Amino acid sequence: MFLQAAADAAVTLGPGLGAGLAVLGAGFGIGKIGGSAMESMARQPEMAGKIQTGMLIAAALIEGATLFAIAVCFLIGQA
Repeated sequence: MFLQAAADAAVTLGPGLGAGLAVLGAGFGIGKIGGSAMESMARQPEMAGKIQTGMLIAAALIEGATLFAIAVCFLIGQA
């Protein structure tokens, strides 16, 4: 009885924890990219346009991977 309740709780909490970890990782990654880009633009202002473009592309790729991870977490939770 107790083991069944614990298993049900784990199935319920698992997707939420997985999605939360995915969002946390993305937040840290995008923050690191943004901070490094700002530092790079401060050191070389003439390259600001290229640095900003690269930063935005990298941030978009991280967001896409995060959205995919969240979708997988919720799909696994419904299986």
